[in-house]
Amino acid sequence: MSSERAAEDNEQVWDVVVVGAGPAGASAAHAAACTGRRVLLLEKADLPRYKTCGGGIIGPSRDSLPPGFDLPLRDRVHAVTFSLNGRLTRTRRSKNMLFGLINRPEFDARLVESAQDAGATVRTGVTVARVEQHGAEVPDRRTVAVVLGDGEVVLARAVVGADGSSGRIGGHVGVKVDQVDLGLEAEIPVPAPVAEDWAGRVLIDWGPIPGSYGWVFPKGDTLTVGVISARGEGAATKRYLEDFIGRLGLAGFEPSISSGHLTRCRADDSPLSRGRVLVCGDAAGLLEPWTREGISFALRSGRLAGEWAVRVSEAHDAVDARRQALNYAFAIKAGLGVEMGVGRRMLHVFTRRPGLMHAAATGFRPAWHAFAKITRGTTTLAEIVRTRPVARRALEAMDRG
Repeated sequence: MSSERAAEDNEQVWDVVVVGAGPAGASAAHAAACTGRRVLLLEKADLPRYKTCGGGIIGPSRDSLPPGFDLPLRDRVHAVTFSLNGRLTRTRRSKNMLFGLINRPEFDARLVESAQDAGATVRTGVTVARVEQHGAEVPDRRTVAVVLGDGEVVLARAVVGADGSSGRIGGHVGVKVDQVDLGLEAEIPVPAPVAEDWAGRVLIDWGPIPGSYGWVFPKGDTLTVGVISARGEGAATKRYLEDFIGRLGLAGFEPSISSGHLTRCRADDSPLSRGRVLVCGDAAGLLEPWTREGISFALRSGRLAGEWAVRVSEAHDAVDARRQALNYAFAIKAGLGVEMGVGRRMLHVFTRRPGLMHAAATGFRPAWHAFAKITRGTTTLAEIVRTRPVARRALEAMDRG
């Protein structure tokens, strides 16, 4: 019997293996499992687990959730307070909810449960050492070998890498990044009077480091307080967080969690696949460059990766697999890639002229309305720039400085 036929008859050859059970991986596993294929979702941590993240669920995130998903909101945001490094503070309010706030451990765990309900098999506490598409571990040209940390080999027709910005699968694919930022965050339990003051309202502070900003997201009796800026400004970023917390009058409360995380944005020419392996979410460097918002990018790219991984798994030769992988890349670039391009331009303007961005958000009503529509998911920044000549000309003028 040929090795290819043997692999066909081997019940342990999964149609799709997804590495990483964050929003991108769980979304990919759910999408693939909904087609009836055999899907395995691998996660190195035990769930639930904490991840540094503000936890904002904007419209595109909500719209990308599995049907019937019970979103575990901790608060509903109707107001945003903007400040410019603690000055020129102004609050804008909306009658309708702008976006929701979640705790990542609970949110991620429910996404994994949705993937399981769709038919995916989940294994936690499993590390991936490497992926092989050629060599002794690979029985045929239609199979990928996922080698685990203990030496076990898992075989698949297609693999989706969703194991984070520094994961093994992104390295295998050759993901390239051109923007790396450092986010620092503290989860601060507060007494009821303080929590009530923040209920339904978030703070966005344009920071003192070029391209930086801070946030306060209320989640019941806990405030998620964080800052982000370019990597290489570690000491200054830490000082910004300390000053930010002190300025808010929160220095007297002991954080339950203090954490940090690097975010990485892909370069325009970075690959999204290699052979029968696709990457999505943070593993692909997919996030909004200006705000560094990643949940909506993870959910949307994960769903696409799961759908196209099924097509890759059905490909009978390398040419067809490559065609399906290129179709996946085209879908990503046509949607999320366009949004990232506009986001890079916005970050460039914001880095040079944060005061201008603050003035627009707090004093220019159309800018506030655009912010509200984007967070609700009725439009995107890229769509506004594409369809509104005034917005396009304004961004072009700011690009020129």
